[in-house]
Amino acid sequence: MKLKYILLLIAAALIIWFIFDSFSQPGPQDLEGDFKEVAMYRNENNTGPIVRVYAVTVTDTLWQEMQQYGDFMPHTKYGNTKVYFFRQGGPTPEEVSPGEANIPQAYQEHCLARYEKDAMGQVSFVKHPFRARQ
Repeated sequence: MKLKYILLLIAAALIIWFIFDSFSQPGPQDLEGDFKEVAMYRNENNTGPIVRVYAVTVTDTLWQEMQQYGDFMPHTKYGNTKVYFFRQGGPTPEEVSPGEANIPQAYQEHCLARYEKDAMGQVSFVKHPFRARQ
């Protein structure tokens, strides 16, 4: 009888620990930079590659924080996730689209960085992706 209560107490403690650990995981809300998602696109294809495109504002050019934010965004195996970062208070697209040109040309010069995780899980982070290379 005593063993039964000890086992129940251990099981309850483990369940409480698992729940606490699940809810205390770090996420984008823990990053500096006051990230705000302003536009998002996700295709309706649930059987093939899922394409996600985000436009996000940030208060400063915190490159490492931007890359961590991209790492927190959802990604599906064989899918593609792109996050475009813009300065808060500056010109920001209200819509993003699939394909090669994800943001309208008028906003490209204001893009601070682009994070991309491709179909094979390879990550690329490019600062000022639309500036002409000299």
